[in-house]
Amino acid sequence: MGVIEEAKGRAKQAVGDLTDNDALKAEGDAQASKGVEERKETEERAAAKAHEAKADAHEQEQQAAEG
Repeated sequence: MGVIEEAKGRAKQAVGDLTDNDALKAEGDAQASKGVEERKETEERAAAKAHEAKADAHEQEQQAAEG
């Protein structure tokens, strides 16, 4: 899940900052970015499912009205 990846990345960034470890900061930045994108994907999938359910409901209404 993206939220966890994002949090882990932010933690690595913070530790990298505290220890002056550029490699760890870069790793944390990449992991946080991955988490952001995964979270966005999850949100978009949920929105798409909601739209699909709404379209199905409208289709059932239409079929009931026609038949």
